[in-house]
Amino acid sequence: MMLSRLASETKALRLLSVVFSFLIAPMLNAACASDGIDFVRDVRPILQKHCYSCHAAEKQKSGLRLDIKSEALKGGESYGPSIVAGKVKDSPLIQFVADPNADLTMPPETDRLSDAEITTLTKWVEEGAVWPDGVDLATLENRRDHWSFKPVQPIAIPEIINDDWSRNEIDRFILAKLKDEALQPAPEADRVTWLRRVSLDLIGLPPTPDQVQAFVDDQSSDAFVHVVDDLLDSPRHGERWSQHWLDVVRYADTHGFEVNTERPYAWPYRDYVIDALNQDVPYDRFVREQIVGDTSGQDAATGFLVTASVLLPGQIGRDAASIRLARQDSLDEIVVNISQTFLALSVGCARCHDHKFDPVSQQEYYALQAFVAGVEYEDREMQTPEANAEQSVLESKTAAADSKNVVFAGTFRTPDDIHLLLRGDPEQPMQQVAPGVLSVIGSRELPVNSTDVERRTALADWIASPENPLTARVMVNRIWQGHFGFGLVEMASDFGRTGTSPSHPELLDWLATEFIRSGWSVKHMHRLITLSATYRQSGRYDAVTASKDSESRLLWRFPSRRLDAETIRDSMLFVSGRLNLKMGGPGFDLFDKRGGLTGFKPVEKFSGDGLRRMIYAHKVRRERDGVFGAFDCPDNGQSTSRRRESATPIQALNLFNSQFTLDESAAFAARIRSNVGDDINQQIRNAYQLALNRNPIADEADDARPTVEQHGLATLCRVLLNSNEFLFLP
Repeated sequence: MMLSRLASETKALRLLSVVFSFLIAPMLNAACASDGIDFVRDVRPILQKHCYSCHAAEKQKSGLRLDIKSEALKGGESYGPSIVAGKVKDSPLIQFVADPNADLTMPPETDRLSDAEITTLTKWVEEGAVWPDGVDLATLENRRDHWSFKPVQPIAIPEIINDDWSRNEIDRFILAKLKDEALQPAPEADRVTWLRRVSLDLIGLPPTPDQVQAFVDDQSSDAFVHVVDDLLDSPRHGERWSQHWLDVVRYADTHGFEVNTERPYAWPYRDYVIDALNQDVPYDRFVREQIVGDTSGQDAATGFLVTASVLLPGQIGRDAASIRLARQDSLDEIVVNISQTFLALSVGCARCHDHKFDPVSQQEYYALQAFVAGVEYEDREMQTPEANAEQSVLESKTAAADSKNVVFAGTFRTPDDIHLLLRGDPEQPMQQVAPGVLSVIGSRELPVNSTDVERRTALADWIASPENPLTARVMVNRIWQGHFGFGLVEMASDFGRTGTSPSHPELLDWLATEFIRSGWSVKHMHRLITLSATYRQSGRYDAVTASKDSESRLLWRFPSRRLDAETIRDSMLFVSGRLNLKMGGPGFDLFDKRGGLTGFKPVEKFSGDGLRRMIYAHKVRRERDGVFGAFDCPDNGQSTSRRRESATPIQALNLFNSQFTLDESAAFAARIRSNVGDDINQQIRNAYQLALNRNPIADEADDARPTVEQHGLATLCRVLLNSNEFLFLP
């Protein structure tokens, strides 16, 4: 009996223990916990109310984000970790909200925290700043997960049933996308239209009447190929396409800033680019030569490193702080030039803080700066080893033009020690930084005692590597833009997360792969594009198709556009018969001054060297040509990846009334009279053939005849040089 009662009591105690464990104990624990600070219940509402507007997903002022645990504990760019568990005095977050005398008080001015809220945050930190995992309401975006940072992939060429339109692989990608959108390509352009288009495109000059007739008469299967090859073999090709490159690298013949003094020896770099494009120097070598060409007899190529504006020694304050700031600015210009030209990344945004959009840290920015820490902006004597029989062409050209054999391409010395700078301030150096590449697209770090040549060589090898996912993509996109007016990636110098996605991603990667496979041949890419059915389309407008793709991004027709300023001026001189084809050397003057503060008076009448192609003009930074500057010429102050195409009254007024137009119209008329004599009908016919590569239709001839009779042949020439047909790529 006693044993039975004992067993029953024991069983009851066990049952009570179980009930306590599952029901009562949690209640007691909760009651005890109510005296502590809970992040979700107590802390996050305060942060949401007072901090998220400036330090959450939309904004991260001072690099501080407080809605995600990892970012909040890491802190901002100025004060290190913002929350230090158990240490209130070492936690800037508490100092900013609690101490009215702190360096920064947060939130600023209004919406201050109440005493109770400050007490809650303080107690939370004292208790260990417990921030449980998995409670964040936001997720941190993986900035590395972006199309441009991923390796270039082999791409299968689309297979299209009953495809009788495509001429090469490019067309199959374009046609596949058109079919996906239920669109059809435009009919093929007539031969004369294509010939005029490809001539203006590849060499920046229209074809002659004889060239037009020869092409129309050539019915062989490779007639188009012969035309493209002849244009690419012409020395005029490098003169034309170098302008695209010089826009991007912001080449000019003055230093910029307020004083804007002349750079008398900048032009060898311009000539190097022209020569390299004419020779079809492989693009990977082209990259290397512009970064470390001084090691291979290509001193002029390294002019790329110093194309940007720079303050001269006399313009910098003599105090140490001013000198340090000027040095930082000059190094920044080099890093920006390299990153946006070759990689299409805005790395310069990380000078003062981690990049807000792309996976580039401030540490990585200064690691890139360390690669070029031995570069100075100065003239140097060019050296060309005798063994290097090739770019000799450029050397002899240089020697003939200037006996001093000097180039503004920078000098190289023992690299500066580079430190990460707090908020980009040279007066607040932090830890020393070794040369290193962007971790999102590679892994390479050099010792801090590496030489200047070792640094620049490593940088060039990293950029020019076929494994770099950006280099080939960026260049083929620039080439594509040069032909069609817009790239497959519309923002040609921003392949980062704030840029635009490619319209044809598979085609972009196929082109990049083909570019590398061809030995990085730029001319190979020109051939592929200009011989494609896509390029040979007419510009015929279709309202139904345009309602789906008004800007022709899918290339259902050839997108016509106005010629750039240089091509307009060069073509006017070419048609008038006055174009001076002298290549290389110092530029001719567009103004009465070659540099200085203000008061640049445009030259109005040209002769001799002034009749050379506009690529050879002396470029004064921040000053545009008096006539053709209105046609969206960049002022060379900033990189121009794509020129705007504006339409303004000043363009029409300049082109119709300028002294240049009057002179070239008169010269054009004199050329016609020399060709055909005084027969007005023949004069009109020849004028149309030279200017527009066609004969006038009957109505045009009828309208032109009384104009010539009453106002002279030069008036008709002036009208033709101002016509849309002359000024637009057909």
